[in-house]
Amino acid sequence: MSGIHILQTADADSLSRFDMVIDVRSPAEFAEDHAPGATNLPVLTDAERAEVGTIYVQENRFKARRVGAAYIARNVAHHLETTLADRPGSFQPLVYCWRGGQRSQAMATILSQVGWRTSVLAGGYKTWRRHVTARLYDAPLALRLVLLDGCTGSGKTEVLQRLATRGHQVLDLEALAAHRGSLFGGLAGVSQPSQKMFESRLLTMLDGLDPRRPLIVEAESSKVGERMVPPALWEAMAVAPRIELSAPAAARAAYLVRAYRDIALDRPALDEALRRLPTPPGRKRLQAWGALADAGDFEALALALMELHYDPAYRRAAAKSARPSLGVLELARIGDAELDAVAEEIARRVEAFARS
Repeated sequence: MSGIHILQTADADSLSRFDMVIDVRSPAEFAEDHAPGATNLPVLTDAERAEVGTIYVQENRFKARRVGAAYIARNVAHHLETTLADRPGSFQPLVYCWRGGQRSQAMATILSQVGWRTSVLAGGYKTWRRHVTARLYDAPLALRLVLLDGCTGSGKTEVLQRLATRGHQVLDLEALAAHRGSLFGGLAGVSQPSQKMFESRLLTMLDGLDPRRPLIVEAESSKVGERMVPPALWEAMAVAPRIELSAPAAARAAYLVRAYRDIALDRPALDEALRRLPTPPGRKRLQAWGALADAGDFEALALALMELHYDPAYRRAAAKSARPSLGVLELARIGDAELDAVAEEIARRVEAFARS
């Protein structure tokens, strides 16, 4: 491709050198996953891509290319007249599609003819995806992890947020996965990202960290909702030292009612979550729990769920864990003052660990 430069790598440093990373794939492809910071300027819409593919399969390649070329020309013209209209002559974009093929070449050819120094990512999105899997699946991560552990309802996520505001490095897997990490953890009106998008977000977050400083992460299971923690991170978490939060069951139940108020107010979602418990609760128990919900006694319901499901699961996992301990922090209740104090103590212990 005369006048078009080829980028062979898709690491964060390489991508950051460009004024804009342009993903020319369809909106549906972009929504599933994309390179960090990419802007979606599709040369084919979802419907157009499906139409061209159908013509290719059912009629012939020539007609598919002709129809596709017409769509691409119109769509690129639209992008030039809108998103790219104010770009100066010094503008340096990077363009990619699925495999670095016809879609990215078509866009890059036009942009280079405008006079912009245009590059194409060799291999397209698949090059970015190979970079993600190499980092998160195939090699150990150079991280100094400290786990924040404790039974469900002990305020771990809020403590993690407090540590972040104090300038400590934290990794919030629940935020990246758009899920609170438990059976009731789905966020109302929010879908989880695809596994690929979750991993792209995770790698982008890790690339922005200082590997010399400790990284505090909540002790999750190997899945956050339906999203799997990639092997390299999970292996690092499996051997990381942990700080455990401990609080009385009643305090944790009260906290869960506050934290999961959206579920408590959505009776169909609550009933569905109860039916999906790994330990089948049985008809009589479901009826009893339904009666508690009807009466608005959600703290009693939370206590019952902790006793049947959450606390036994935590004890089983803890019994199998060989992670070294940096201590247990007791909370009599779970309020702002207590969570602030716990965050300060965790910060002290993490800094002591960093010096060791």
